[in-house]
Amino acid sequence: MRIEVVPVTTRRQLRSFIQFPYKLYKNHPCWVPPIYKDEWVILQQDKNPAFAHCKSKYWLAYQNGKIVGRIAGIINELHRSKWNQPYVRFGWFDFVDDIDVSRALLHAVESWAREQGMAAVHGPLGFTDLDQEGMLVDGFDQLGTIVTIYNHPYYPKHLEKIGYEKDIDWVEYEIDVPETPDGRIARIARIALRRNHLKVPVIKKKKQLLRYVDELFDVLDEAYAHLYGMVPLTRKQVESYTRQYFGLINPDFVPLVTDENDRLIAFGIVLPSLSTALQKCGGRLFPFGFIHLLYALRKNDRADLYLIGVRKAYQGKGVNAILIDQINGIFNKMGITKVESNPELETNHQVQDQWKFFHKRQHKRRRVFIKHLT
Repeated sequence: MRIEVVPVTTRRQLRSFIQFPYKLYKNHPCWVPPIYKDEWVILQQDKNPAFAHCKSKYWLAYQNGKIVGRIAGIINELHRSKWNQPYVRFGWFDFVDDIDVSRALLHAVESWAREQGMAAVHGPLGFTDLDQEGMLVDGFDQLGTIVTIYNHPYYPKHLEKIGYEKDIDWVEYEIDVPETPDGRIARIARIALRRNHLKVPVIKKKKQLLRYVDELFDVLDEAYAHLYGMVPLTRKQVESYTRQYFGLINPDFVPLVTDENDRLIAFGIVLPSLSTALQKCGGRLFPFGFIHLLYALRKNDRADLYLIGVRKAYQGKGVNAILIDQINGIFNKMGITKVESNPELETNHQVQDQWKFFHKRQHKRRRVFIKHLT
């Protein structure tokens, strides 16, 4: 049957673009719906500050008048200039199990990439490295998280048949939280604090945490600068992320480490898992969906590790142990027994070494695919 791929040009089409995966994955036990309101913010040029250096185009695929797929194409000029890679990113890529549909959608992005003078198409990636990225290639029977993509097992098979190859992989771990903090980690933490003249600020209120927000993103940019596709966030992006997610943050779950002059040198961000809560509310916070999230934030036995960042000068000096020791104490206090590491680059052995003192299992793998255009 004929497939028609149509550019998204109206608000009504954008609504259909956003809603498609909610229908495709309806009642799926492992898919975690994104927050519906956030999708609107990310995908609109007048709301997402990434559009200061990005341009994008979205498409919907129709078959017999019914939507059967969607895809976004993104050009991030900061990525292009930093990495010297004239690549188009694809993201928000969902489709029914029909290779003619997936091929038609990717063809639309590839044609646009050629029009823009680009050399390759890779993804799934977002506008920034804090957007969801990486197609699931292993772990399809595992519950997703709010910061990752869940997709059907047929997705990567389609990509390979259409000529896309592996560019990079991330691995993910499920980590058991010990009932009491590991004495070895606590000892390393004490030594690191003493030798490096470091401090752990006591943060009880969100207002106290706000004073460190700018420094937190500075540490993030410095610590992650060398990782795949990473580009620094602009000031407006920092402000946008702060507004968007600060309401969910509990200061207890954001351990900080400062030097003797109170300069932030490391941070961690963890949250009780919101996966089940988002499934219950279908990704919609209003009118009553936020109640599920509030309950999950207060009573939970699972957590998600979002970010850990350490300034370069302090890496390899036991600072990670300080953060993990703090996080361990928080988890024990909350009754959390399992933690999702979320994606870690398969080549980032320094990060994976953090879990050597823990019982863990590597239960998911996700991939960025690439196709070089000729």
